[in-house]
Amino acid sequence: MGDVSFAVEGRESRGKGAARELRRNGLVPAVVYGGGREATAIQIDSAKFERLLETSHAGVNTLIDLEGSDAGGRTVIAKELQREAVRGKLIHVDFYEVDLTTKIEVSVPIHLVGTPAGVVLGGVLDQQMREVTLMCLPNAIPDEVEADVSGLELGDSLHVEQLVIADGIDVATEPELTVATVLVPRGLRDAASGGASEEGGEAGGEDAPAADAGDGGSDD
Repeated sequence: MGDVSFAVEGRESRGKGAARELRRNGLVPAVVYGGGREATAIQIDSAKFERLLETSHAGVNTLIDLEGSDAGGRTVIAKELQREAVRGKLIHVDFYEVDLTTKIEVSVPIHLVGTPAGVVLGGVLDQQMREVTLMCLPNAIPDEVEADVSGLELGDSLHVEQLVIADGIDVATEPELTVATVLVPRGLRDAASGGASEEGGEAGGEDAPAADAGDGGSDD
């Protein structure tokens, strides 16, 4: 059983012209596949579906019980959303029927928590990965994966293999990939380099008298 119910209608017409007509009427074409059945063409109310995604705690990973048409009674997730490139309007949805006893692959947001120690010292936190791919049962999909970055020093990185994942959930993303890094700003690097140069110069000055003494001995 899903988290929410959503009414859909069967779709007979196909092609770009029919799809444009649907969108003019506030609908979008969609398809339901998986579950060992043939794909079923449906149409959905675009505005209502967008509200469902916005109000559901799980977003696109929400388990949806479809109602109406030949797709009624199937529990699905929105596997793929196609949107217009410029305005971002929904233009097509692929629903995937799930088996509540079989693990599925899903993308889950990564939420960084805490202030890195390196940021306190002037570093910049750079989140390089926004989602992680998991394999889990449909009713065990986490809303997000929290990653504590408070222990990161300047130049440190957090990797996928360091994420804390609940028991029974497998991580499909490559473990060595970087989730977040505390970057060292150029100003801090320059300051550190300058300090090293000054130390080197002072060390050279102390060695100079010994070198002069050696030169004097060779002249004798």
